[in-house]
Order: sequence, then C-alpha cells, then structure tokens
Amino acid sequence: MKTNIKKSLLFVGLNFFISYAFILSYFALGGKWLSSDTIFVAPIYMFMPTIAAIVVQKFIYKEPLKAPLGISWKVNRWWLVAWLLPPAAAFAALGISLLLPDVHYCPQMTGLLERFRAVIPAEQLQRAEKQMASFPIHPFWMGLFLGLLAGPTINAVAGFGEELGWRGLLQRELAFLGFWRSSALIGVIWGLWHAPIILQGHNYPQHRIAGVFMMTAFCVLLAPIFSYVRLKAKSVIAAAIIHGSLNATAGVAIAVIEGGSDLSVGLSGLAGFITLAVINLGIFAYERLASRPKVC
Repeated sequence: MKTNIKKSLLFVGLNFFISYAFILSYFALGGKWLSSDTIFVAPIYMFMPTIAAIVVQKFIYKEPLKAPLGISWKVNRWWLVAWLLPPAAAFAALGISLLLPDVHYCPQMTGLLERFRAVIPAEQLQRAEKQMASFPIHPFWMGLFLGLLAGPTINAVAGFGEELGWRGLLQRELAFLGFWRSSALIGVIWGLWHAPIILQGHNYPQHRIAGVFMMTAFCVLLAPIFSYVRLKAKSVIAAAIIHGSLNATAGVAIAVIEGGSDLSVGLSGLAGFITLAVINLGIFAYERLASRPKVC
C-alpha cells in the first residue's frame, strides 16, 4: 500500500507540475483560452496525464505499460456503452434543464449563440452562424451526428491523453481504497487539474471562480461512471471513448435552450449533476442487486 501511495503522489505531483507549467506559460506568453489556437493547445494539455503516467510507470518504476494500465483493444459491449451513454446523459440533462425556472426551449439556438458570444471572437462566431445556416438539416441534429462520429475517433484520442493517467495508472494504484472512495479522490484531483483553464472561462465563463468548485464536483460525479466503464470493459480505451464522446456531445444539453446560467443548465451545471447522480445511483443499485462478483 505504501508503494501505491508513493507512486500515486509521484504521478499527481509530476502531472500537475508539467500541466500547470505548460498552460501557465501559454497564458503568460499572451495565449487566450477559447481563441483560434485552443484547438491545438487543448489536446497538448490533455496529454500531460499520459506523459506523467509513462514517465512514472516506465522510466521511474520500470514497469510495463500495456497490461498494468489497461491498454487493451479487445472490443466488447461496454465500448458501445462508452460511446452512447454521454449523448443519452446530455439529452436527459436537456430535459431537466427545461424544468428549471426561466429556462425554455429555443429551436433557433439563440441561447447557445449568446453563451458563446461572451467567450468567442465576433468574427469566429459569425462564421459559425453562417455554417449552421448552410446545414441541410437542423444544426442540432447535425451537431449530434458529428459528435457521434468524433466521440469514439478523434475526440477519443484526446480523451486517451487524460485517461491513461486517471483511469489507467491512478485508478489502479488507488484500488486499495475501494471503488467509490478511489473514484471520489480521483474526481477531486481531476477537477482541480482543470483549474487553470476553468479560471480562463472553460465551461463556466460566467462564474470562473465558482466554476473551479463546480468542475471539481462535476468530475467527482463523472469519475465513478468512467471508472466503472473502464473496469467492465477491462480497457482504458473504453474510458477514452466515453471521455471523447462526452466532450463531443455535451453541447446537446444546451443547444436548444435559452435562459439559466452555466451553473444551472448543461451537463456541467445543476441539470447535469442530477443526471450523473442518477447514473451513479443506478451503478450502485445494480452492483448491490446483481447475483455475481461485485465490481464496486
């Protein structure tokens, strides 16, 4: 157990050091989050946990990477769950958002555009509006379709950058704590790892300081779901897919609503928290009722 704790602390320390050093250097040099170069900066930041995991696992502890960290390409039904659960959760969060005060359905997507107006340059937003107008079907369905394509492909590659660290190395080393406690701890660490970009407007542009606490709570709720998929699939690749699918389809939850704030609507707001809490309760109940060896 002492080795597990030492290895976990080494990974977390190295990961935070190189991640924060990279992103803070970018900001210090004049970089802006949600600018045109974010598409290049974000994937680099997401791969910092993988770099830290490889350094700790391979070069410091001189242990193999593939089997211990769950790098398995053996496809099973949990890969499908990893792909489709995030859009299903996004639709659920959309429905819950519409039950909140001062939130209503807006098929013209003006609410979504208004949210982006505060964080995206005007010319970039105008281009996006023109692109949406040229779509052969409603932009909501086009966005969902493209998200379903990107989730298990290009977005999963970026997701793997985080997941080899969180659900590969750290989940394995903290397994002695038990499923729920280890997931909660990983969730807190994972959430705080996002702090520099949250303070720059990521996910919570209206509430940047409160957003750090919201993002941490969001990650605490997500962590057991990602961990469960990783364990059931016996592969960190499945965790990368659910991560990629979440990032690609989360916009579904806010695309056609108007009103509310970044603290109340969407997957990373109150509506999403309720959705994720229900999924966690489902996992808990299923594992308690199932007549077979328990995963958690």
